Amino acid sequence: MFFHRMKSQDIRVNLATEDYLMKNYETEEPILLMYIQNPCIIVGKHQNIYEEVALGNVEEDGVVLTRRLSGGGAVYDDLGNVSFSFVMKKGRTAFGDYVTITEPIVKALKEMGVEDISINGRNDLFIKDKKISGNAMYSKGEKMFSHGTLLYDVDLEKIKRYLTPSKEKLKTNHIQSVEARVTNIKSHLSKKYQQMTTEEFRDELIMRIFGVSSLEAIKEKEIKLSDEDAINIQKRVADIYGNQEFVYGSHQEFSLKRRAYIKNVGLVIAELEIEAGKIKDLSFSGDYFSQEDPNEMIEALIGKRLIFNELMKELELLAIGKYFTGLSRRDLVSLLLGEYSND
Repeated sequence: MFFHRMKSQDIRVNLATEDYLMKNYETEEPILLMYIQNPCIIVGKHQNIYEEVALGNVEEDGVVLTRRLSGGGAVYDDLGNVSFSFVMKKGRTAFGDYVTITEPIVKALKEMGVEDISINGRNDLFIKDKKISGNAMYSKGEKMFSHGTLLYDVDLEKIKRYLTPSKEKLKTNHIQSVEARVTNIKSHLSKKYQQMTTEEFRDELIMRIFGVSSLEAIKEKEIKLSDEDAINIQKRVADIYGNQEFVYGSHQEFSLKRRAYIKNVGLVIAELEIEAGKIKDLSFSGDYFSQEDPNEMIEALIGKRLIFNELMKELELLAIGKYFTGLSRRDLVSLLLGEYSND
């Protein structure tokens, strides 16, 4: 097995590196990738970003938002998370066999003192009844990768600020909120490991997976990227992971219905048709008062993405109060983003 510790703390660069190595690094042995990134949200390939992410909060806080090639749910990462990936040729394990794939991680954590760790559901690692890792797979040609998160010392309060999982998903898991079902690994480790930095935790995992006491002992197994590799990786960032069309776009047209009772305004219902990640159609109903029909405002929003700053800019020259008496521009945008709902 080879390994690579990504220097970048940008999730877009790290996902592009994973993708690039899968397609371009030829070896019969698996590659273990480890990466740590600044606060970011990563949504699954098939997810509706508008239903799963509190976009206004993400944009306000400057959190990076991207989409990955694999399926599964949305996750929040920060500098307290370690992501891992096993890149390999097809046939080494069955697609979807997360038990086999994560076994080296589970074994390493057990050696570091974690008890009651298991894989539950489709693709998650748990300590008792608390989730510590979500995993997903992707395959292309004769190669595949399986990647996952490890919540070492993540700010768990941020999860509820940025993620808005469906009520159906929460109901299926018999929980009241997404942050209620996760925990950090740090406090479950033996005391001698609880003072490690995230980078030290990453390196300890690598050494235990390889069965060595120092990284020096496996230095010939560490992949170093060239300047040419870096250029090609940046191209993939521009084309895919940093490309707004890929991140916000969708191959399917879908509908959204936003509904809120706003003080001093009344009930406002917005129905949107979204195509390729942009507003295709928009209509309003409710018991609010108005001086004029909102046709001019709707026309300004057609073709725009549901991004806070983009919508605010488009509406800045319009007198919103003409269309919705007492309604501010900010509250209208919050409604469209689904962040003013009080159903």
